[in-house]
Amino acid sequence: MDRKKRTQRLALMAFFVAIEVIMVVTSIGYIPIGPLSITTMHVPVILAGVLMGKKEGAILGFVFGMTSLLRATFVPGITSFVFSPFITVGGVHGNGFSVLIALGPRILLGYLAGVLSRLLVSKMKSTALACGITAGICTLVHTFLVLGMIDLFFGVSYAQAIGVARETLEKVLMGVVLSNGLLEAAFAMIAIPALTRALRPICERMGFYKEKDNAISAGDGRGEYAH
Repeated sequence: MDRKKRTQRLALMAFFVAIEVIMVVTSIGYIPIGPLSITTMHVPVILAGVLMGKKEGAILGFVFGMTSLLRATFVPGITSFVFSPFITVGGVHGNGFSVLIALGPRILLGYLAGVLSRLLVSKMKSTALACGITAGICTLVHTFLVLGMIDLFFGVSYAQAIGVARETLEKVLMGVVLSNGLLEAAFAMIAIPALTRALRPICERMGFYKEKDNAISAGDGRGEYAH
């Protein structure tokens, strides 16, 4: 990759990072619903994976995770200990697992978006449909991982924090998946194909779609790999 392309790639990554920061600062990235939040922060992460590749998607996922950790630290709620090792709520301390929950699923989200989008685009006639399916699957995987890890590492403490019995926590979390998770997935499935279509010409001019290992070739409208 020549110097010009490296500069363009860094500029586009900076653009995505700036969007993540703006979404956090303006609170449109996290919409509080009870002890949890509906998030739109996953959309730029998936978009970066789809447009630029798994590495860039993973990097932006790390940014998403850091915003979650910092938000839980500086704007804590009753369950912030599951996302920040620096928070204690009701005698319950965050720990290393908090960092894992904050960062792990978000990094995987961007990486999976890059891998899955290329797999589906290479096998489907409609790039928009492939991107929509990628967005839906990645969003639900992210939701399941975050809630599953909360249940696994902080089940008792989390149940106490939100005022439910430990035995019913799985049902509560499944309700979150069926409400918040499906809403987030539906939003991503609508937004990602539209944003991909809008930003694709810019990325093509930057040469991202022409790089075999890092981007989708959309020259024939089928979204096959460039060779």
